[in-house]
Amino acid sequence: MSFLFHDVVFGPVNSRRLGVSLGVNLLPVEAKFCTFNCVYCECGWTHEKLNGGKNLPTRELVRERLEEKLKSMKDAGMRPDAITFAGNGEPTIHPQFPEIFEDAIRLKDEYFPEARVSVLSNASTLDKPAVLSALKKSGNSILKLDAGTEKMFRLINGPRSGITLHNIVEKLKEFKGELIIQTLFLRGSFEGEKIDNTSEPEISRWLEHIRDIRPQYVMIYPIDRETPLAALEKISFAELGRIADRVEKLGIKAQVYY
Repeated sequence: MSFLFHDVVFGPVNSRRLGVSLGVNLLPVEAKFCTFNCVYCECGWTHEKLNGGKNLPTRELVRERLEEKLKSMKDAGMRPDAITFAGNGEPTIHPQFPEIFEDAIRLKDEYFPEARVSVLSNASTLDKPAVLSALKKSGNSILKLDAGTEKMFRLINGPRSGITLHNIVEKLKEFKGELIIQTLFLRGSFEGEKIDNTSEPEISRWLEHIRDIRPQYVMIYPIDRETPLAALEKISFAELGRIADRVEKLGIKAQVYY
């Protein structure tokens, strides 16, 4: 089972963290297309046959669909709090993401200037200057950091070859605090390896990364939907709360979304 979005523009949906959010999916609608293969991803396993980048919506189509939706919302007296790039995988791997992002900013300013343009990203493409620049402009970039060590990063997130936790953390520092970090905590096993980013060694190293990145705040999550890897453990609210407390002791705001 997987949870996929079947439209280029979807919603609006009521989001706990973003309010009334209108989603933008720059990825294929039939399967996940991503630089990661996370064991917990609600979209399922990454579809290797789609790695050529085919079946992606064009910039023109995205702009057209987004403007249609914003106009219809305005006519209906509805107001979004956010336009959010999310969808079936990693939005920034679309080759025209920076241009599409600028289109969204212009349309937002025309129809709902008080709304925000948000991006949910796994931070794997920050080595591309145009992507990094766009995400810095967002003002509401929500970027994934699920592990403290390289080994746990590879077990949980299953990154493509060449993507390392070290490089991601170094790029996250370049935001100078103008970003939000989201982390999902879990326990389980995969291919004979123990998965646990809640252990003291992992938490301690993760906190070091958070201290160095110094984000606006940290969003902390447990598993919420069905996962492609069975038998993953949902971490309790109390345990997540204790992790959040340790973040706040660094002088950084943290919130548990349960």
